[in-house]
Amino acid sequence: MTTLYGLADLTIGAHQRMTRLRLYDGPLDLSWKHCAMASDFVAELAALRYRASRNVYREVRHNIGYLTNELVENAVKFRASGAVVVEAALEANSFRTKVSNVIDNEAAVRFQHLLSEIAEGDPGDLLIERIEANATGLGKSGSGLGLLTLMSDYGVRFAWVFGAQGDDGETSLETYASIAVPDLSN
Repeated sequence: MTTLYGLADLTIGAHQRMTRLRLYDGPLDLSWKHCAMASDFVAELAALRYRASRNVYREVRHNIGYLTNELVENAVKFRASGAVVVEAALEANSFRTKVSNVIDNEAAVRFQHLLSEIAEGDPGDLLIERIEANATGLGKSGSGLGLLTLMSDYGVRFAWVFGAQGDDGETSLETYASIAVPDLSN
């Protein structure tokens, strides 16, 4: 049984017209450096169509890079095993991405709890509460600051699909995100 958190419309047709990048786990291990390189690559690829305006290009590249880096870092940080797959598509007025990985069942339960908390509140208010809690030392691990910042400050829309918890102690996780970009069709 799969479980969905967030906006179901983000998951519909997500495999259509997407470019796929697979980060393999291997002898070099996946590290923060790989997250930054992968997100820079995706951001540059997406922003190229905006190069006619230096300011728009820089903003789009930054926003997509920040979003992609946050998602890939989370996937690498919390993954149980295997590769991390990044899929991305640029549409008329939005950049859509899907990051897939496998996490252990306990991490899945903790993350679902965090997502329930986020879904119940205003992302801006929750962001301030979490920043204050972290500043006073009362913050908890897995605070969701990155996700809340993306939702509150960048208007990112999210959906998460958790696969059934496996007997092997692992759960597949798909994270979907969409961020607005300027429409060049006008």
